[in-house]
Amino acid sequence: MTTLDLLSRPRRNRRSANIRAFHRETHLGPQHFIYPLFVHEKAADEPISAMPGCSRLSPEGLMREVEEAWDVGVRALVLFPAIESALKTPTGDESFNDNGLIPRTIKALKDRWPELVVVTDVALDPYSTEGHDGLVSPDGRILNDETIEVLCKQALSQARAGADIISPSDMMDGRVGAIRESLDAEGFIDVSILAYTAKYASAFYGPFRDALDSAPKHGDKKTYQMDPCNVREAMREVALDEEEGADMIMVKPAGPYLDVIRAVREFTVLPVAAYQVSGEYAMLKAACERGWLEEKKVAVESLQAIRRAGADMILTYYAKQAAVWL
Repeated sequence: MTTLDLLSRPRRNRRSANIRAFHRETHLGPQHFIYPLFVHEKAADEPISAMPGCSRLSPEGLMREVEEAWDVGVRALVLFPAIESALKTPTGDESFNDNGLIPRTIKALKDRWPELVVVTDVALDPYSTEGHDGLVSPDGRILNDETIEVLCKQALSQARAGADIISPSDMMDGRVGAIRESLDAEGFIDVSILAYTAKYASAFYGPFRDALDSAPKHGDKKTYQMDPCNVREAMREVALDEEEGADMIMVKPAGPYLDVIRAVREFTVLPVAAYQVSGEYAMLKAACERGWLEEKKVAVESLQAIRRAGADMILTYYAKQAAVWL
């Protein structure tokens, strides 16, 4: 048997689990997860067909789901509302109703789990008859500045209810600064802003829009969400959100945009979040249901990749399952 004359053998550092653990560079645990949950007013949960394991949750179902997540170490969630059609309007006024679904849900959660980190979504698409994140002009344009006035009202309503982190996902120009100013003026100086800084006009959002019935009724979102071909543009968005007072920033989607996560991580000292979106989750679920992939291994590996790219927090529908596996 021939033995090569090698001074350096990297495999020596891989020869047992304990040795590999010495120099593992990426660590993943429940503390890194933010759990996206869909809520509605109905008395029963409604499974979401394109997202196995996820449901539009009733008030009782939400409490049960959060308790299960809490018990396995998940301490943060983000809420998305499925709003009844009768409450949707062109101006999205239900978004800042202090007695609406999201404020009532926040209060119930904080009453039961005061230490739970509650993140809220700020955008108009769940509340709008148009299905867009902003107000729509008669000629179909998305109105930036007029939208921000409504977003500030929405953010204040959520802060009054007890939200810990306000997360504007609308991609309107200047909304982070306007929301920060509104929160501070009302005394909510400790409420954080997690900005959807680099939110791409992605085809991976389909199951999410079905879950909330929030798909655009006309056109698309390419005039305000980012072009999937661009990464330098994301740095401009990061610089602006930093200047306007964002406490944390987000890249969305995560898996197809690992290069963007890495570039953002190297560009900013702010905490970086990444959203493993509905389409990413649905693809993994579909392949695993067919026996093509082993779910535990590929799901954890996908999350490790997002962390390795530079994300401090991951919004993922796998949060509860992954916490158990880890």
